[in-house]
Amino acid sequence: MSPPDPHPHPVSRRRLLLATGGGVLAATTGAAVWARLTDDARTAGPADPGRPLTDPAHQSFVHVIAHPDDGLYFMNPDLEQSLRSGARSVTVCLTGGEADGRNTRRRAFAPARVPGDRAAFARARANGLRAACAAMATGDPAARWDVAALSLLPGFEVEVQTLRDAPQLQLVFLELVEARAVWQARATSLRGLWLGATATLPTLRPAGTPVRRRRRYTRDQVVATLAAVLERARPTVVRTLDPNPVHSWKRPPDTPDRDPRLAGPRYYDHQDHTASAHFAQAALAAYRDRGRPAIVESYLGYESGVLPHDLDLATARRKARLLSVYGWADHRACGDPAGCGDLKVGGSALNGGSRDWTRSTRLRAPGSNGWLRLAHDGRLAAFAVLGRAAYCWAETRPGSGVFGAPVVVGGAGLQGQIQVVRRPDGALQLFASRTVLPGRGAVHRREVLTAPQTGTTAGGVPRFARWESLGSPDPDPVRSLETGFPAAVAGPDGTVHVFVRTWDGDVAHRGGPHGRRFSPWQRLEGPVGTLTDSPRIVDGLDACVDAGGLVHLAAPTAGTVQHWVSKEPGQLPRPAAATGLPQPAGPVSLVPLADGAVRAVFRRAATAQILVAERQRTIGAWRVAARCAAVGGYGRVAAAPVGSDGRMVLAARDDAGEVRVAMAQDGPRPWQRGRVAHTAAAGVAQDAVGRAVVVALGLDGRLYTARQASAGQTGRFGSWRAQAAGPERADGGPA
Repeated sequence: MSPPDPHPHPVSRRRLLLATGGGVLAATTGAAVWARLTDDARTAGPADPGRPLTDPAHQSFVHVIAHPDDGLYFMNPDLEQSLRSGARSVTVCLTGGEADGRNTRRRAFAPARVPGDRAAFARARANGLRAACAAMATGDPAARWDVAALSLLPGFEVEVQTLRDAPQLQLVFLELVEARAVWQARATSLRGLWLGATATLPTLRPAGTPVRRRRRYTRDQVVATLAAVLERARPTVVRTLDPNPVHSWKRPPDTPDRDPRLAGPRYYDHQDHTASAHFAQAALAAYRDRGRPAIVESYLGYESGVLPHDLDLATARRKARLLSVYGWADHRACGDPAGCGDLKVGGSALNGGSRDWTRSTRLRAPGSNGWLRLAHDGRLAAFAVLGRAAYCWAETRPGSGVFGAPVVVGGAGLQGQIQVVRRPDGALQLFASRTVLPGRGAVHRREVLTAPQTGTTAGGVPRFARWESLGSPDPDPVRSLETGFPAAVAGPDGTVHVFVRTWDGDVAHRGGPHGRRFSPWQRLEGPVGTLTDSPRIVDGLDACVDAGGLVHLAAPTAGTVQHWVSKEPGQLPRPAAATGLPQPAGPVSLVPLADGAVRAVFRRAATAQILVAERQRTIGAWRVAARCAAVGGYGRVAAAPVGSDGRMVLAARDDAGEVRVAMAQDGPRPWQRGRVAHTAAAGVAQDAVGRAVVVALGLDGRLYTARQASAGQTGRFGSWRAQAAGPERADGGPA
């Protein structure tokens, strides 16, 4: 046990209930607070950029991770931005991350001679996590925490730690045993529990825990525990690890566990990461949001290590400094003999073996460049996924800039984002991805869905038909889990084309006249190459139709931007000449111009600088036409044409997690800052009177908008506006 705090502060029932604003449950045993012996180990955070428009009092975050360092590697800088905002935050760590129990540097002399103590190493890793979280929330890694055992299920206890100076921040530790192997199949693991290879999974009591006994959890009990956290925290945002990692071409290691349910490919991720995300998805399916549907963000894990770096160096260094706090690189005293951090990480995050994870942050859903569209009646309509269903915000009248409350337009189990196509007749058509969870005869799989518009409500909100499954290009359920997010476009003949990344790193297509009677899935002709050490096509596709009616498709790869274009209107796109464009750091957005040119907007690897490339129709070759002023950030850059003279509008996430917007013609104009902390990619479009409009889905679940005061290249954007809150019921039925 750790030495007692010289001034103990037991955790009262009322304080634990109030710690997250009505959050977790009451203490079942007394609290123990570890002493903090140093006050000088402070970590300065990024400069305060000013008060954001989104109010932290209306935000709540739940982070579900497998191991104590997962959020620091894979969810930052978003995790820190949320903690620094002052919003409620609960992080649930499913396993102890005990590994071999040796808390020693990876390059230490004879590390195998260090005695293994899994209970102590699990405690040291928890201590490292809370020091890093305290540094993010308060700037002081030595800040004190209150510790208690809580009951989330009858007969079960978890450890909950509450930051005393910021009690809206809590850490919940289930302390299930980890797989103790990245890829080797183990029945005694989260994955084994998810797949049914084991009926129960035991816990490991870390050193000094107030939890009184070990327990064994069934699969349903893990799901119920996570659902109980959701019920009490009522999150506006739930963050998970990657439920759909891409497979590696390497064979998985041999294993003595021969249960056929454990068979499967080797993936670019830790098996605990994937299983933790599956459990989080099941908990979200069981959770009743009571009118507060959550945004779900899922982050790539080890796969980010084989993709181009997508963060600028300043952001990567900040991540590394926080990981050094977690890794106990400063050897600070914390008063716990088990250790104050994870020496396997130490201070090596920026330049050591894990540097590629530190230098990237990627969402599994790459963000849509088409979730804001002009409807047939001239109103703008925005579409997004909240609480696993699709919602629509529609302008109250064309060009008003005022949007009504969000209306449910159906769907169930939807993931990530909505892609919206405007057909030549002016009707809209929605595309999305859905995960079907196993159970009651259902097989775990992913599929693409679509819903065509059938009319408009009296309030001006588009009405849609029942969502229809388009299946997956890979009918095998396991392979279907790697299906990418759809990019779609409508040709001038009314044919709607939808494209997705396939299991084997290619692109597949379905097409349907006027968005109905879709053809079977077929693979497009792929680029020449034999790259097998990383995914070939990386998710983050976009499609457009140029002024001549040709369909263009672009996709990032590990080395460049791949381009397809149809030879004649109505034909499928085929691989075009090599673009020669720089290595992209993520998704590519396409913008068709009135003169037949097409622009591609993307971030450059390692710098996150936004590039604008252009392909003139008469020449057919790509060139980088402009470089935007650096703003940091990551992810898709939203881009859309405005007017007929080559103007376009750009919107991007910056290094504070907020929106930047700019107009561009021959070159980009200066960025305007919008203090809206948001999810995924912003949306951009031209309204009915020719003004550029930008929208963002705030982390409070509300839609935020800004528009030009007047049309034209020099028209500045006005103030951002929070639109009506609170989902309304609609006449669109569930899928």
